Amino acid sequence: MKMKNTPNLLGGMTAKVFLRDYWQKKPLLIRQALPEFKGLLDRQQVIALACNQDAQARVVTHRRGKWELHQAPFEPEDFDTLAKTKWTVLVQGLNHFLPEGTELLKHFNFVPHSRLDDLMVSYAPKGGGVGPHFDAYDVFLLQGMGHRRWQISTQADRTLIEGAPLRILKDFKVEQEWILEPGDMLYLPPHCAHNGIAEDECMTYSIGFRTPSYQELAEQFLVYLQDRVCVDGMYADPELKTQSHPSELSMETLNQVEQAIQKVQWGKSDIAGFLGCYLSEPKPHIFFDAPEKPLTRARFSQTLKSRGIQLDLKTQMLCHQRKIFINGEAHSVDKATYALLRQLADTRELGPSTELPSHALELLYEWYLDGYLATVKSK
Repeated sequence: MKMKNTPNLLGGMTAKVFLRDYWQKKPLLIRQALPEFKGLLDRQQVIALACNQDAQARVVTHRRGKWELHQAPFEPEDFDTLAKTKWTVLVQGLNHFLPEGTELLKHFNFVPHSRLDDLMVSYAPKGGGVGPHFDAYDVFLLQGMGHRRWQISTQADRTLIEGAPLRILKDFKVEQEWILEPGDMLYLPPHCAHNGIAEDECMTYSIGFRTPSYQELAEQFLVYLQDRVCVDGMYADPELKTQSHPSELSMETLNQVEQAIQKVQWGKSDIAGFLGCYLSEPKPHIFFDAPEKPLTRARFSQTLKSRGIQLDLKTQMLCHQRKIFINGEAHSVDKATYALLRQLADTRELGPSTELPSHALELLYEWYLDGYLATVKSK
């Protein structure tokens, strides 16, 4: 079910003002950001999803002053033994399982898709939480069912408790705190320390945005280049001379190899190609299912024109200057095809259409066979 327009999502301010004054700068509490929002799942549904072998889930417990972290896989009976502890279950990638999760994320389209990580849900009974900590990314904390107390701090001290399985702050100094009820939302910029404690049985939906380190980007760019670099020639030393120390690398060798490596060059188009592929690359645990009984190309074309198509929930799609990036793949397209596929990337769906560029139809059918998208089901 699609949610209604939400003028109060950012507390009545425009996205432009929010990005200018708050994004990556300071926290913002928004009461009734989504007034009708009560959550997407109930307790049993969250536990069932945590037990799904395709889900990334973890359980955090706090008992007698000791923190413990348990990673999936889980069985339903694992949760029966937690009744006497303070605990939290967290499930990543909710938008990969629920169409409603993808619809929820569309409210945050004022941030580029390339920055989006995923939608996470956390459930906790009264007293549950994951301890005071900080994250290296932007996050919107949207309250579903129940109530959660949020304490925050802009402290510089990031010393962690030694030996804890989680990155829990050793000396957390509360500067502000609020109790969030269903529909309330708290935005936190990177490195803003925070601690969430369930006031009663509750759920929080976290919309997280990735902030890769420059080291990560540099390493992955070099990996990207290794499949695309082309340096002609071969090492040769017809003027080789004897050395007093045969184990020592000669300056002649270093100079020759240096000249060869300096031939490796890249520009903005290479960086754009890398970013498009890297930022649309699915996480390692994600796989796509091809249709069991695929339509023929002609039938697919007819269905697309009559009913439209929508991206698979797990598909990630980005665009840049007539290049389309989908799930780590890059495709160069013509102007008309680019405009159409950019619309698909923006909205994750295309309505019925009578005219499609031939190249667009060719790519869409290829992605349909790969399980990246599907035709809209008839009502």
